[in-house]
Amino acid sequence: MDERELIARVRAGDGAAERALYDAHVDRVYRLAYRLAGDDELARELTQDTFVRAFERLGSFRGESKLSTWLHAVATSVVLNGLRKAKRFRQRETDLDEATGISGGPPPAEPDLKRRLAQAIDRLPKGYRIVFVMHDVEGYTHEEIGAALGIETGTSKAQLSRARGKLREALADFAGEWVS
Repeated sequence: MDERELIARVRAGDGAAERALYDAHVDRVYRLAYRLAGDDELARELTQDTFVRAFERLGSFRGESKLSTWLHAVATSVVLNGLRKAKRFRQRETDLDEATGISGGPPPAEPDLKRRLAQAIDRLPKGYRIVFVMHDVEGYTHEEIGAALGIETGTSKAQLSRARGKLREALADFAGEWVS
């Protein structure tokens, strides 16, 4: 069944078509949500929220782009909004160590490269991080990123270049260990 027929069946209320559309796209939407959220449980929740919103708004899909591009634009919006909500919630929580005033043991050891890379990615400005994750981690083209985020292809390329530069700076101390 082609994509247009599947969309028409979903719009008509066909549950099997909804399931087929979900199954076709859930893995890629989840990976995007996980890469942006960094938390499995939150990524699963945001993936479900993405599909709820997508099915509610499928009537507004005009078919000018691929369904996957439109769906990933929906996913990006849902994930970013979800992360803002989660951040506000976390700001209201207090870390147990801070609450008791007791520090536990010696300072942590220097983290390995993988952990430092994840932290460096998390510290990137939001636009840079999204483009970096979508392009270098998930394999989207700059055209797909531009369509999903509503930015020009050149903007996507520039943000990716700047993100890579910031990551190089953040991880520069590891270069000496790997260069002979």
